[in-house]
Amino acid sequence: MSRLRGYDVCVVKMKGAKSGRVRNIPLMYVPYEKGVVLVASMGGADVHPSWYWNLKAYPEVLVYLNKKKLNLIAKQVDDEKKYELWPLICSCYPDFDAYQKKTERSIPVFNCQPA
Repeated sequence: MSRLRGYDVCVVKMKGAKSGRVRNIPLMYVPYEKGVVLVASMGGADVHPSWYWNLKAYPEVLVYLNKKKLNLIAKQVDDEKKYELWPLICSCYPDFDAYQKKTERSIPVFNCQPA
């Protein structure tokens, strides 16, 4: 799986925050620097997706992009960096802007880069 509804998708292999079990989660992504940016939008819901908590507990992830595997560390960006990245994020998947407007929570953004 590399595209969903015409947009690029990666698979992120991460550890579950509560169970510690390995999870493979398909997510929209934004290519950035030597890694990717992930957006915990959950379609604009008022709660974070479960994978948000996984990355907070275990930030080391393996990201599958087409035929590439990237070992990355996920770091949640602050509001200033999110504001800087937002135009790039929305250029890759415009619905993120609508999702942010739909909820009062600040949708978390993770910059995932090699260690």
